[in-house]
Amino acid sequence: MEVLQGIALPFLGTALGSACVLLMKDHLNVLIQKALIGFAAGVMVAASIWSLLIPSIDQSQSLGFWSFVPAVGGFWLGILFLFLLDHTIPHLHQGSHEPEGVKAKLKNTTMMVLAVTLHNIPEGMAVGVLLAGWLSGNDAVTLSGALTLSLGIAIQNFPEGAIVSMPLCASGMKKGKAFLLGVSSGIVEPLAAILTIIAAQLVEPLLPYLLSFAAGSMFYVVVEELIPEMSCGRHSNIGTLCFAFGFTVMLALDVALG
Repeated sequence: MEVLQGIALPFLGTALGSACVLLMKDHLNVLIQKALIGFAAGVMVAASIWSLLIPSIDQSQSLGFWSFVPAVGGFWLGILFLFLLDHTIPHLHQGSHEPEGVKAKLKNTTMMVLAVTLHNIPEGMAVGVLLAGWLSGNDAVTLSGALTLSLGIAIQNFPEGAIVSMPLCASGMKKGKAFLLGVSSGIVEPLAAILTIIAAQLVEPLLPYLLSFAAGSMFYVVVEELIPEMSCGRHSNIGTLCFAFGFTVMLALDVALG
Protein backbone atom coordinates (compact mmCIF):
# COMPACT_ATOMS: atom_id res chain seq x y z
CA MET A 1 0.00 0.00 0.00
CA GLU A 2 2.82 2.45 0.89
CA VAL A 3 4.51 1.79 -2.45
CA LEU A 4 1.28 2.48 -4.34
CA GLN A 5 0.85 5.73 -2.42
CA GLY A 6 4.39 6.79 -3.26
CA ILE A 7 3.88 6.04 -6.95
CA ALA A 8 0.41 7.62 -7.17
CA LEU A 9 1.04 10.91 -5.32
CA PRO A 10 3.03 12.68 -8.10
CA PHE A 11 0.49 11.65 -10.73
CA LEU A 12 -2.32 12.97 -8.51
CA GLY A 13 -0.50 16.30 -8.29
CA THR A 14 -0.39 16.55 -12.10
CA ALA A 15 -4.08 15.63 -12.40
CA LEU A 16 -5.17 18.23 -9.83
CA GLY A 17 -3.05 20.90 -11.49
CA SER A 18 -4.49 20.05 -14.89
CA ALA A 19 -8.00 20.41 -13.42
CA CYS A 20 -7.34 24.13 -12.94
CA VAL A 21 -8.30 24.55 -16.59
CA LEU A 22 -11.86 23.50 -15.69
CA LEU A 23 -12.18 26.16 -12.99
CA MET A 24 -10.09 29.13 -14.07
CA LYS A 25 -9.70 31.49 -17.01
CA ASP A 26 -8.35 30.35 -20.35
CA HIS A 27 -4.88 31.73 -19.69
CA LEU A 28 -2.39 31.84 -16.87
CA ASN A 29 -1.07 35.22 -15.77
CA VAL A 30 2.63 35.62 -16.66
CA LEU A 31 3.55 36.53 -13.09
CA ILE A 32 1.77 33.47 -11.71
CA GLN A 33 3.34 31.29 -14.38
CA LYS A 34 6.87 32.40 -13.46
CA ALA A 35 6.10 31.93 -9.78
CA LEU A 36 4.91 28.36 -10.37
CA ILE A 37 7.89 27.47 -12.56
CA GLY A 38 10.30 28.92 -9.99
CA PHE A 39 8.63 26.96 -7.19
CA ALA A 40 8.84 23.74 -9.21
CA ALA A 41 12.54 24.30 -9.93
CA GLY A 42 13.29 24.91 -6.24
CA VAL A 43 11.53 21.71 -5.19
CA MET A 44 13.43 19.64 -7.76
CA VAL A 45 16.85 21.03 -6.75
CA ALA A 46 16.22 20.42 -3.04
CA ALA A 47 14.90 16.91 -3.72
CA SER A 48 17.94 16.11 -5.86
CA ILE A 49 20.33 17.09 -3.07
CA TRP A 50 18.70 15.89 0.15
CA SER A 51 16.68 12.93 -1.11
CA LEU A 52 19.05 11.57 -3.76
CA LEU A 53 22.66 12.80 -3.77
CA ILE A 54 23.25 12.75 0.00
CA PRO A 55 21.80 9.21 0.39
CA SER A 56 23.95 8.12 -2.57
CA ILE A 57 27.09 9.38 -0.81
CA ASP A 58 26.01 7.90 2.55
CA GLN A 59 25.55 4.46 0.99
CA SER A 60 29.06 4.57 -0.50
CA GLN A 61 30.98 5.23 2.74
CA SER A 62 32.60 1.79 2.54
CA LEU A 63 34.57 3.03 -0.49
CA GLY A 64 36.51 5.42 1.73
CA PHE A 65 38.28 8.11 -0.30
CA TRP A 66 36.36 7.01 -3.42
CA SER A 67 32.91 7.30 -1.82
CA PHE A 68 32.15 10.22 -4.12
CA VAL A 69 32.43 8.06 -7.27
CA PRO A 70 28.84 6.65 -7.33
CA ALA A 71 27.38 10.13 -6.72
CA VAL A 72 29.51 11.84 -9.37
CA GLY A 73 29.35 9.00 -11.90
CA GLY A 74 25.60 8.45 -11.58
CA PHE A 75 24.95 12.19 -11.66
CA TRP A 76 26.76 12.56 -14.99
CA LEU A 77 25.02 9.52 -16.44
CA GLY A 78 21.69 11.15 -15.55
CA ILE A 79 22.75 14.42 -17.17
CA LEU A 80 23.81 12.65 -20.37
CA PHE A 81 20.65 10.51 -20.41
CA LEU A 82 18.41 13.60 -20.37
CA PHE A 83 20.69 15.30 -22.87
CA LEU A 84 20.13 12.36 -25.22
CA LEU A 85 16.35 12.39 -24.70
CA ASP A 86 16.27 16.16 -25.18
CA HIS A 87 17.91 15.77 -28.58
CA THR A 88 15.88 12.80 -29.79
CA ILE A 89 12.29 13.31 -28.54
CA PRO A 90 10.45 15.99 -30.57
CA HIS A 91 9.02 18.59 -28.17
CA LEU A 92 8.05 22.23 -27.95
CA HIS A 93 8.46 24.40 -24.87
CA GLN A 94 5.86 26.95 -23.93
CA GLY A 95 6.60 30.37 -25.41
CA SER A 96 8.93 28.89 -28.03
CA HIS A 97 8.27 28.62 -31.75
CA GLU A 98 11.20 26.30 -32.51
CA PRO A 99 10.65 22.59 -31.77
CA GLU A 100 13.55 20.64 -30.28
CA GLY A 101 14.64 17.06 -30.83
CA VAL A 102 14.41 15.18 -34.09
CA LYS A 103 12.17 16.67 -36.77
CA ALA A 104 8.68 15.23 -36.75
CA LYS A 105 5.35 16.21 -38.25
CA LEU A 106 3.48 16.55 -34.96
CA LYS A 107 1.00 19.15 -33.79
CA ASN A 108 2.34 21.86 -31.53
CA THR A 109 -0.04 20.74 -28.78
CA THR A 110 1.37 17.22 -28.93
CA MET A 111 4.93 18.50 -28.72
CA MET A 112 4.05 20.73 -25.76
CA VAL A 113 2.75 17.68 -23.89
CA LEU A 114 5.90 15.76 -24.85
CA ALA A 115 8.03 18.58 -23.38
CA VAL A 116 6.43 18.15 -19.95
CA THR A 117 6.45 14.36 -20.28
CA LEU A 118 10.21 14.60 -20.78
CA HIS A 119 10.45 16.48 -17.47
CA ASN A 120 8.41 13.84 -15.67
CA ILE A 121 10.65 10.88 -16.52
CA PRO A 122 13.42 11.71 -14.00
CA GLU A 123 10.85 12.56 -11.34
CA GLY A 124 9.25 9.13 -11.66
CA MET A 125 12.70 7.51 -11.56
CA ALA A 126 13.58 9.44 -8.39
CA VAL A 127 10.49 8.19 -6.56
CA GLY A 128 11.02 4.66 -7.86
CA VAL A 129 14.65 4.39 -6.77
CA LEU A 130 13.90 5.52 -3.20
CA LEU A 131 10.98 3.10 -2.91
CA ALA A 132 13.23 0.35 -4.27
CA GLY A 133 15.85 1.18 -1.64
CA TRP A 134 13.27 0.92 1.13
CA LEU A 135 11.89 -2.37 -0.23
CA SER A 136 15.41 -3.84 -0.29
CA GLY A 137 15.87 -3.03 3.41
CA ASN A 138 18.62 -0.47 2.80
CA ASP A 139 19.32 1.38 6.07
CA ALA A 140 20.12 4.66 4.30
CA VAL A 141 16.65 4.86 2.69
CA THR A 142 13.51 5.20 4.78
CA LEU A 143 9.86 4.96 3.80
CA SER A 144 9.21 8.44 5.21
CA GLY A 145 12.05 9.80 3.06
CA ALA A 146 10.60 8.16 -0.06
CA LEU A 147 7.09 9.44 0.68
CA THR A 148 8.47 12.91 1.43
CA LEU A 149 10.09 13.02 -2.00
CA SER A 150 6.86 11.76 -3.55
CA LEU A 151 4.87 14.48 -1.76
CA GLY A 152 7.38 17.14 -2.79
CA ILE A 153 7.17 16.11 -6.44
CA ALA A 154 3.36 16.03 -6.20
CA ILE A 155 3.43 19.65 -4.96
CA GLN A 156 5.76 20.52 -7.82
CA ASN A 157 3.52 18.72 -10.33
CA PHE A 158 0.45 20.74 -9.40
CA PRO A 159 1.65 23.96 -11.08
CA GLU A 160 3.21 21.91 -13.88
CA GLY A 161 -0.17 20.35 -14.70
CA ALA A 162 -1.77 23.81 -14.81
CA ILE A 163 1.01 25.17 -17.00
CA VAL A 164 0.30 22.37 -19.52
CA SER A 165 -3.49 22.40 -19.65
CA MET A 166 -4.28 26.12 -19.48
CA PRO A 167 -2.19 27.28 -22.47
CA LEU A 168 -3.71 24.47 -24.52
CA CYS A 169 -7.16 25.78 -23.66
CA ALA A 170 -6.07 29.34 -24.44
CA SER A 171 -4.97 28.20 -27.90
CA GLY A 172 -8.52 27.13 -28.71
CA MET A 173 -8.69 23.57 -27.39
CA LYS A 174 -11.80 22.52 -25.45
CA LYS A 175 -11.34 22.47 -21.69
CA GLY A 176 -12.06 18.74 -21.36
CA LYS A 177 -9.43 17.80 -23.93
CA ALA A 178 -6.88 20.22 -22.45
CA PHE A 179 -7.46 18.62 -19.05
CA LEU A 180 -6.95 15.10 -20.42
CA LEU A 181 -3.76 16.09 -22.23
CA GLY A 182 -2.45 17.70 -19.05
CA VAL A 183 -3.17 14.52 -17.12
CA SER A 184 -1.60 12.35 -19.83
CA SER A 185 1.69 14.24 -19.47
CA GLY A 186 1.98 12.77 -15.97
CA ILE A 187 1.31 9.13 -16.87
CA VAL A 188 5.00 8.56 -17.57
CA GLU A 189 5.84 9.20 -13.89
CA PRO A 190 4.22 6.08 -12.37
CA LEU A 191 5.51 4.04 -15.32
CA ALA A 192 9.07 5.31 -14.80
CA ALA A 193 8.76 4.66 -11.05
CA ILE A 194 7.63 1.05 -11.55
CA LEU A 195 10.38 0.30 -14.09
CA THR A 196 13.01 1.82 -11.78
CA ILE A 197 11.79 -0.25 -8.83
CA ILE A 198 12.09 -3.41 -10.92
CA ALA A 199 15.57 -2.47 -12.17
CA ALA A 200 16.84 -1.55 -8.70
CA GLN A 201 15.54 -4.79 -7.21
CA LEU A 202 17.46 -6.75 -9.85
CA VAL A 203 20.74 -4.85 -9.38
CA GLU A 204 20.68 -3.67 -5.75
CA PRO A 205 24.46 -2.88 -5.59
CA LEU A 206 23.83 -0.15 -8.18
CA LEU A 207 21.38 1.72 -5.91
CA PRO A 208 23.84 4.57 -5.10
CA TYR A 209 24.37 5.09 -8.83
CA LEU A 210 20.63 5.02 -9.51
CA LEU A 211 20.00 7.63 -6.80
CA SER A 212 22.54 10.05 -8.26
CA PHE A 213 21.38 9.19 -11.80
CA ALA A 214 17.89 10.44 -10.92
CA ALA A 215 19.41 13.56 -9.34
CA GLY A 216 21.43 14.33 -12.47
CA SER A 217 18.35 13.89 -14.65
CA MET A 218 16.35 16.34 -12.54
CA PHE A 219 19.19 18.86 -12.46
CA TYR A 220 19.31 18.80 -16.27
CA VAL A 221 15.62 19.65 -16.48
CA VAL A 222 15.94 22.48 -13.96
CA VAL A 223 19.01 24.15 -15.48
CA GLU A 224 18.17 23.58 -19.14
CA GLU A 225 14.45 24.36 -19.04
CA LEU A 226 12.91 25.67 -15.83
CA ILE A 227 15.44 28.31 -14.78
CA PRO A 228 15.54 29.96 -18.25
CA GLU A 229 11.72 29.99 -18.37
CA MET A 230 11.41 31.63 -14.94
CA SER A 231 14.20 34.17 -15.61
CA CYS A 232 13.42 35.51 -19.08
CA GLY A 233 11.46 38.72 -19.59
CA ARG A 234 9.55 40.55 -16.88
CA HIS A 235 8.90 39.35 -13.32
CA SER A 236 12.11 37.28 -13.19
CA ASN A 237 12.55 38.31 -9.53
CA ILE A 238 9.26 36.57 -8.71
CA GLY A 239 10.62 33.36 -10.22
CA THR A 240 13.78 33.66 -8.11
CA LEU A 241 11.86 34.22 -4.87
CA CYS A 242 9.55 31.28 -5.59
CA PHE A 243 12.57 29.11 -6.43
CA ALA A 244 13.89 29.85 -2.93
CA PHE A 245 10.44 29.16 -1.46
CA GLY A 246 10.12 25.81 -3.25
CA PHE A 247 13.64 24.87 -2.18
CA THR A 248 12.92 25.59 1.49
CA VAL A 249 9.53 23.84 1.39
CA MET A 250 11.17 20.64 0.14
CA LEU A 251 14.06 21.04 2.59
CA ALA A 252 11.63 21.47 5.49
CA LEU A 253 9.59 18.44 4.43
CA ASP A 254 12.70 16.29 4.15
CA VAL A 255 14.03 17.29 7.57
CA ALA A 256 10.66 17.17 9.36
CA LEU A 257 9.37 13.95 7.79
CA GLY A 258 12.53 12.19 6.58
